[in-house]
Amino acid sequence: MATKEQMARAVEGIRARMAQAARAAGRDPADVLLCAACKTRTVEEVRESALLDIDLFGENHEQELTEKSDAGAYLGKPSHFIGHLQTNKVNKVVGRVSMIESVDSEHLLRKVDAAAARLGLTQDILIEINIGAEASKSGVTPEGLWPLAEAAEAAANLRLRGLMTIPPAGAAPDETRAFFAGMRGLLTRLQEKHYQTALPDTLSMGMSGDFEAAILEGATIVRIGTAIYGPRDYGSRP
Repeated sequence: MATKEQMARAVEGIRARMAQAARAAGRDPADVLLCAACKTRTVEEVRESALLDIDLFGENHEQELTEKSDAGAYLGKPSHFIGHLQTNKVNKVVGRVSMIESVDSEHLLRKVDAAAARLGLTQDILIEINIGAEASKSGVTPEGLWPLAEAAEAAANLRLRGLMTIPPAGAAPDETRAFFAGMRGLLTRLQEKHYQTALPDTLSMGMSGDFEAAILEGATIVRIGTAIYGPRDYGSRP
């Protein structure tokens, strides 16, 4: 567990690196959001980090999202759901988060749409892409994006905002950057569809070890956990 001072120094350093990467790509650093991936972190840790220059929080588990949200740990900052969302947890997530980043099937999409309809709101979503074609990972194939995007466009209570991915962990840096470039190409193609309700302006990719490469290839959200909070303790959390 990092101290307040350690988290503050970490976030300051991450922000500087984010800005440098954005400028190297000819982009405005303000166009890239820092998402603190706070899986396994306590309410107290998250509340302390919310005082820092963090734009939003990403949760992987509904139980943690509920606990931290109810405790006001985010201090009014937005939260996103970034983990695999089970359909039996949809009703507990929709309406609590400003965005669900991990929609990866039409079945899940329809469950999210129905839950949003019951609450009378429009839920922003990203479609998760399994860019490395890994059997162990969630996400649709690049080819599977298009029918899912059409289903999202047809859903009355969803707004497709873009794409999310996690590249293969063991990929070499040049391979990882190529995966990120492929995601940028998919987002461009999605934007060229000129949907009526979709606003595909978001590309969520890049984590503690590769966020600079992701920004160079167009990421608008980077999801960073261990570089802010330190190593995770999986013994006390789901």
